[in-house]
Amino acid sequence: MAKPTVEPVLEDNLPEFAAFLAENMPAKRSKSDWITGLKTAWAGGRPNYGFLMKDDGKVVGGIGAYYAERLIRGKVEKFCNITSWCVLDSHRKFSMQLAMHVVKQEGYHFTDFSPTKVVAGVLQFLKFSPLEEAVAVIPNLPLPSFSGRVIDDPVQIEKLLDTAQLAIWRDHVQFPWLKHLVFGRPGQWCYLVYKKGSFKGFPSARIIYVGDSGIFGQYCSALTWYFFRRGVLSTHVEQRMLKTLPRLARVRTGFNPKQYLSASLSASDIDYLYSESVALDL
Repeated sequence: MAKPTVEPVLEDNLPEFAAFLAENMPAKRSKSDWITGLKTAWAGGRPNYGFLMKDDGKVVGGIGAYYAERLIRGKVEKFCNITSWCVLDSHRKFSMQLAMHVVKQEGYHFTDFSPTKVVAGVLQFLKFSPLEEAVAVIPNLPLPSFSGRVIDDPVQIEKLLDTAQLAIWRDHVQFPWLKHLVFGRPGQWCYLVYKKGSFKGFPSARIIYVGDSGIFGQYCSALTWYFFRRGVLSTHVEQRMLKTLPRLARVRTGFNPKQYLSASLSASDIDYLYSESVALDL
């Protein structure tokens, strides 16, 4: 077998890549859905949509990429988030080429938030580091709370966010599967982004972003009471996002760890905004 070629996914061949993903990815999305999702753009521009592998003119694999610029500890940092890495079985031995083309791009911090066990092993070979995978499951019980308020009105949320968080809000409010809250009390507000889900057959809330872990812990009871009154029976948040484990929470482990590659950032600098976790309804 001749070695396949790898080329960047650009505007002209994005439909070809999207058609390949629609046909071969486990998540059933149409070609149009893939194009829309992959074309999500944030500040900083993008060099490509990922990379495509071809053999004799036929697409046999590909890897998607999201790019964003983030302000981390007062410095603008460039991120590349890997998504939708898919290679036909006939060409699986060439998979590493796709990852190599992504990570050899200079000036970026790299993340992968949905690696399979096999992909995680490949990424660790490329010097990626795992993020702590433990998830705190907090029961939302019928226990009224008077310690703080929960605000879900968009107009009020915008008024309470600081400049940095307002930018996050405006960059993510377009996605209908993301839900936004502010909770706490005046002078102590925590901005929260979450998705609705299901756990053991019951509605749940999966936290994507915690604006302030200290305030989250302090006013967690207000949040869980808010969720309970709306029929959401459990809250799921990665333990690394928390300062302390909330009362009655139980920790689940055994997930495929999310991965990142950076020469200067630590795990505490990594969150799931500006990535496939928000741009695709995963």
